[in-house]
Amino acid sequence: MKRIMIAGVAAAGLAGCATTGGAPDQAAAAPEPAMTCRAETAQGHIGHAATQAMGTAILKDSGARTLRWGPPNSAWTMDFREDRVNVRYDEAMKITEITCG
Repeated sequence: MKRIMIAGVAAAGLAGCATTGGAPDQAAAAPEPAMTCRAETAQGHIGHAATQAMGTAILKDSGARTLRWGPPNSAWTMDFREDRVNVRYDEAMKITEITCG
């Protein structure tokens, strides 16, 4: 009896993997176009105060999708994302560097 129950549970789990063999779903949304960061277009913000408004302006000018703030004397991961702009600032909350990645 236990073998029958185990086989039934296993078959039920695999049933979720079955496909109908039909055409792919046409209603699926197309992926969003990639937004690539261009740090050179945001370099004019170096020396300005590190504020939310400045971050918004840097995002717009760089074309990046996300922004990562780099506080003074801190480390961050080295994972590269072509859609991210990195903004480092100093103890006086002044922007010192704008890069992508």
